[in-house]
Amino acid sequence: MEADILLQEFPPVNTQAWELAIARDLKGADYTRKLIWQSAEGLPVKPYYRAEDLATLGRQDLPACSLLRARNAQLANDWRIREEIDATDPEQANRDALRAIAAGAEEIAFLNVAVANASDLGLTLANLQEIPTHFQSAGEPLIRLLCGRLKDRKESALISTGCDPLTNPDFAAQSIQNTSSGIVPFTIDGTEFEEAGATAVEEVGFTLAAGVDFLAEMQSHNIAVDRAAASIGFSFGIGASYFFQVAKLRAFRMLWASVVESFGGAAKSLPARIHARTSRWNKTIYDPHVNILRATTEAMSAVLGGADSISVGAFDECFKTPDEASLRLARNTQLILKKEALLSQVADPAAGSYYLEVLTDFIAREGWRAMQQIESEGGYRKAVADGKVAKALKNSLVQKEEAIVTRRRVFTGTNQYADPSDEALHRIEPMSLAGERRGAHSYESLRLRTERHSANTGKLPRVLLAEFGDVKMRSARSTFAANFFSCAGFQIVTQRFSNAKEIATCDADLIVLCSADTEYLALAQEIALKQKSLGRATPVIVAGNPDCAELLRAAGVADFIHLKSNPIEVLSTWQQKLGIEV
Repeated sequence: MEADILLQEFPPVNTQAWELAIARDLKGADYTRKLIWQSAEGLPVKPYYRAEDLATLGRQDLPACSLLRARNAQLANDWRIREEIDATDPEQANRDALRAIAAGAEEIAFLNVAVANASDLGLTLANLQEIPTHFQSAGEPLIRLLCGRLKDRKESALISTGCDPLTNPDFAAQSIQNTSSGIVPFTIDGTEFEEAGATAVEEVGFTLAAGVDFLAEMQSHNIAVDRAAASIGFSFGIGASYFFQVAKLRAFRMLWASVVESFGGAAKSLPARIHARTSRWNKTIYDPHVNILRATTEAMSAVLGGADSISVGAFDECFKTPDEASLRLARNTQLILKKEALLSQVADPAAGSYYLEVLTDFIAREGWRAMQQIESEGGYRKAVADGKVAKALKNSLVQKEEAIVTRRRVFTGTNQYADPSDEALHRIEPMSLAGERRGAHSYESLRLRTERHSANTGKLPRVLLAEFGDVKMRSARSTFAANFFSCAGFQIVTQRFSNAKEIATCDADLIVLCSADTEYLALAQEIALKQKSLGRATPVIVAGNPDCAELLRAAGVADFIHLKSNPIEVLSTWQQKLGIEV
């Protein structure tokens, strides 16, 4: 009764009332431009969601919605902490695995272990009978060894491999016929899509299409759908868009259940076996400890999305071989989420969030549509062979990279909020960068060029941010300019001035004027005259894009930096002009 009385003090507010309040606060500003976010997936994301948004989802036509919940109610939303072992020698790989297990890992992935025979396999798996293990780079010979081992000896924990079943469907069918229930011999690897620039919809659609091809191939080889479904796992890369990454896994679980069901699979075969790994694509070599924070949000996305096992990459893996300390940090990230934050205790933590339910529905529908389009054109392997998948990924990657260059997509510490004093050359192992494509590459190349120049000459380009005049504008533009030039690793000096003479006599490689548009022309003209009288020619740049730009150029202003500038082009140009080899 008391609760009812209390609730009466907070009457419901309808959507119209919310919209009227928002309109008042916007004071005539464009609603769509201010408050609607256009995601890379094509979804206009609203500023808020309500229960009525769920009424339009109509999930009754999407089978297996119950698969959004955990596969085992007693385990709630539990997942396995997978440790990646990079050692190639079987004995060393085994030692590293046992050490990881003792420190809290619950599953082992051997990335590159060299297993040539049954003896090598025995050394690799020694004392790991109770631990799920995964052989990422397994080929046909290793799968044969694994099948033979499990025929003779029932391992108590699951063994899986990263082998692509579509590489050789005949071999896949033969292996499935010869395997026991203790092995999942194949994986459809969706991480390659995420790291190639795919949107969440493309990741789901392409991975699903590959799974459909697999089931169809196994069906043509007279392999029962339940047997085929039990022989396949999926892996996904988890990127930075927190809620979309949660929804991506939830959507895929629903859709895979629908696929298996459509092939005639039993209820027990509907759950997808999903491994998630924190993204490599968005990690950075500058301000590298931010990678720990990135991996934390990514791991949380994987947990809330319902992954069965999760790998968190070490924060320094993008520029060196991780040491024990960085591996421990990565492992402890998951231990804290599981043992201290207790994220494993709720079956579906995302359930009931209006926003997440809408995202899940959108990605599911668009992903299903993408899969159907691929199927209508001959299937996944044909789409790959015809270059359609590669073309779609390239288009998405170009858009992502453009967003990074223009800083619409933020890489903290790299293309925004950079620490100009940070140095990376001393911590980079050159071979770690070979053949790797990451989103931060264009900005990191700028920084590395500046850093090499400093190492060779003992001098960093010095950028003077000259604050003048209007209090509000000088501060805002000084902050913008500092952020802009820090991305190239230049030395930033900020100083307030009362006249042009003081600015002109300062020692700097570049002078950036930070003031109001109406003050720039007179200031620039005075600086030019004073520099000429002193025999100086320090380039002057204006922070802003004033209407009098042509007059400013005539007065000697060399460049302008503003929100529409391309930082990579501008900074590369000034590196060249300042004698830094590009």
